[in-house]
Amino acid sequence: MSIFRRPDYQSDATQFINQLKASRPELEQQQQTGRALLWDKQVDRTIWNEYRQGRVVQKPYVYQTNAD
Repeated sequence: MSIFRRPDYQSDATQFINQLKASRPELEQQQQTGRALLWDKQVDRTIWNEYRQGRVVQKPYVYQTNAD
């Protein structure tokens, strides 16, 4: 057993989140819906590979003009 363990300690933020979830049980479903809207997407790996192959290598100093 660690001497640094604080039994049953919850930070203010954790207490707030637990109270919020208890008062609004639909919140978890709304969070998952929002995540699915923005993040959970099907990725077409062939398109991404083509995108990566088509990238142009950037010069070490972007603002340097060609002095030809």
